[in-house]
Amino acid sequence: MGPAPELTGLTQWFNSEPLTIKSLRGKVVIVDFWTFECYNCQNTMPYVRKLYDKYKDQGLVILGIHTPEFAFEKVPENVKAAAKDQGVIWPIALDPEFKTWSAFKNQYWPAFYFIDANGHLRYTHFGEGNYDYNEKVVQQLLSDAKSAQK
Repeated sequence: MGPAPELTGLTQWFNSEPLTIKSLRGKVVIVDFWTFECYNCQNTMPYVRKLYDKYKDQGLVILGIHTPEFAFEKVPENVKAAAKDQGVIWPIALDPEFKTWSAFKNQYWPAFYFIDANGHLRYTHFGEGNYDYNEKVVQQLLSDAKSAQK
């Protein structure tokens, strides 16, 4: 699917120093576009948490790109509080002007972009569901990354 777009226009980070797609080469990355009031985003959180907990030590990085739908979701303190309440402990970046959203040509909440260790977009999933297949994609991308290191 080609090289993943670089992150752009992010105004604040939680749970991490600022990251870039380039700085994450060698890692498998899921870019998760979400917003804390989105019902469907909330429903995917247990799945995202499971992937994070299971694969973070194997080279998986999840980037929560918080792209607000409503004005109150643009307030950093509200995002920080909601992330804590929802158990989001992976890196979160605020995208209030939809710049990273636009770079990815995204249109949905939640949206998941799976990026391989070489920085290439390999798979996308929009909305809820398909969790078993998404995990298989992560497993394959981690396996590919491990094989490339040999």
